Amino acid sequence: MVRGAGEGKCKKPLRARSASSSIPVLVAKGGRRVRRLAISVMIIAASSGCTIGRFWEPSREQVVERILPSSVQIVMERNGDRFRSGSGVAIAARPSAQGSDCFVLTSGHTLSRRSGQDQIFVLFGRHRGAGRKTPATVVAYRETEDLDLGLLRAQSDECFPARFGRPPWLGDPILVVAYPWGRNMTLVGGIVSQINVDQPGDRDTAPRFIVDASVSYGSSGGGVYDGRTGRLVGLVEGYRTARVSFQGDASYYIDVPLPGESYVVPLADIRRFLIEADQKDLVGDLGAAAKARQ
Repeated sequence: MVRGAGEGKCKKPLRARSASSSIPVLVAKGGRRVRRLAISVMIIAASSGCTIGRFWEPSREQVVERILPSSVQIVMERNGDRFRSGSGVAIAARPSAQGSDCFVLTSGHTLSRRSGQDQIFVLFGRHRGAGRKTPATVVAYRETEDLDLGLLRAQSDECFPARFGRPPWLGDPILVVAYPWGRNMTLVGGIVSQINVDQPGDRDTAPRFIVDASVSYGSSGGGVYDGRTGRLVGLVEGYRTARVSFQGDASYYIDVPLPGESYVVPLADIRRFLIEADQKDLVGDLGAAAKARQ
C-alpha cells in the first residue's frame, strides 16, 4: 500500500532538544541577534517533508496514558447477577441537568437479546482498579450483517472521551484496550494486517479491517487506537475462531479464537451509525477523519 503523495519521508527524524541543551545563536551584522535555531529547525523539517506532528511525536508512555481513561467496561445484570460483559470507549461528554452525560460506544451484540428487567452498567476508571459502577441506558444499537455497534449514555464525572483519528494503513501500529472474559483491563499491541479500500459488496469474501492483536470473549467493543498518537481508529467487532473437538467426537467441541485475526469496526461505520441513530452532534471531526485516507 502506497501512502499519499502529500506525505514525505524523513530519512533522519529530527528530535526536539531539551531547554538545557546548547543551542547555537546566530549573530547578524551590527550585533543584532536573531531568533534561536528552533525556528530554522522547523523550516528545515517542513521543507524536507516532515510534519510538525511527526516532529513532536508522543512517547509510548504518553500514548498509553492518553488512551486508558477512555476505556470502560460494560456489565449486564439480571436479578442482581452478572450474565454478560463487554468493552467500550467513551467518545463524548455533554452537560445535563444532573451533571454530565457520558456517551459510550460498544458492540451491538453486547446489548442484544436482553429483557426489560436486565440492567446495564458502565465501569469507569478501570485503569486504576475496580472502577466506579454507573447505571447506563441504551441510546441506540444495531446488530446486522453490515453494522455491529451500540451507544450508551451514563451520568459520570469520570468521562474522558477518546479523540477520533484517521483511518490506518497496512502495517500501522495499533493498541487495543479491552476486558476479556469480563475480568481486568488488558492492553495489547499489533499492526493493521488487512484493510478494505474498495468496499465490495460481498462481506464474506471482501477484505476487512483486521489487526493481528489477539482478543477474546468480552473484548468486543474495545477501543482500537493508533499506536503513535493514541487516537481512536476503530472498535473491536469480533475474531475468527477454530472449532476444536474432544477426543475426535464432533458433538463435543469448543470454539477458540484464532490469534492474529481480530475484526475491527472502522471509523466510516461508526460515523454512519451515529448519523443513523440521530446523534450527529457526537460525530464532531469524525466526518473528516473517516474520509481522510480514502
